[in-house]
Amino acid sequence: MYSLSDFDFNLPQERIAQFPLPDRSASRLLHLDGEAIVDRRFADIVGLLQAGDLLVMNDTRVLKARFFGVKESGGKIEALVERVLDNRTVLAQVRASKSPGPGVKIRLADAFDVTVGERAGEFFTLHFDADVFELIEAHGRLPLPPYIEHDADTFDENRYQTVFNKVPGAVAAPTAGLHFDEKLLAELKAKGVEFAYVTLHVGAGTFQPVRAEVLSEHKMHTEWYTMPQETVDAVRAARAAGRDVVAVGTTSLRALESASQTGRLEAGSADTALFITPGYRFKTVTRLITNFHLPKSTLLMLVSAFAGYDEIRAAYAHAIANEYRFFSYGDAMLLTTQARA
Repeated sequence: MYSLSDFDFNLPQERIAQFPLPDRSASRLLHLDGEAIVDRRFADIVGLLQAGDLLVMNDTRVLKARFFGVKESGGKIEALVERVLDNRTVLAQVRASKSPGPGVKIRLADAFDVTVGERAGEFFTLHFDADVFELIEAHGRLPLPPYIEHDADTFDENRYQTVFNKVPGAVAAPTAGLHFDEKLLAELKAKGVEFAYVTLHVGAGTFQPVRAEVLSEHKMHTEWYTMPQETVDAVRAARAAGRDVVAVGTTSLRALESASQTGRLEAGSADTALFITPGYRFKTVTRLITNFHLPKSTLLMLVSAFAGYDEIRAAYAHAIANEYRFFSYGDAMLLTTQARA
């Protein structure tokens, strides 16, 4: 049994990528297959996939979810939209010297007012008087991860979105997808690689470290996903043909595995609180494209379950020694399930 300290590692500060590379597909790719580690470029992914393999990508779009504002009393607040409930209501984290109570009005971005509703655990319900998505896009700020030390600019507003984003609702990017550009996607399509999409709206909880030393005591954050029937059909066809189902990012993997808990992938929409740790048996995904993850994070536990604890430890040590770039704007890995490797 693993504990939290088993997923800690020392990362030099300079290895945390603060800015993306100018070209999306110019990132490095650490290819881990069993115990074998090979240093590649991300564009090499074309040669590492075969005709008929299925890439499953998360088509969520990151919201401009961060706001600064003032309460009616004049007190300053910061709000981060966590989830859009409907076109007039959101759940948000609110930071203030004194928490606002129900009925309090808050002026956001010096542009529009919202009304505070009931608390929902750590979140506040905020009621808008116009379309949520329009107001967020017009007046919000893109919320970069907490380890990126600059405020988002117009370059980030492009590069912190995938080129295949479609459905607004995330507060963090599905970062493995950031390495794909239109040229690379065209090359994969020309080779005969298939594409399918899921939607999982990444929440701010993805950056929260696990604090319970005993992993079973950790309460996993929830995220909303949608599994289309056409994606289910594509996965079943790939598996029937003996081809790989390749999740682009841990978010796509989490959606696929969440929708497979009966033992068979099913279409639908639901909240998922699936917490994947070593010992988990993967039901659908056979390969994974992913970035490097934070120490003591649920995502590091997930990739350790996928490719093997010792193998991931060795791969991370190799990546640090060979100056890979880490986290959201960093380099990528291609992993294979232990069973397939």
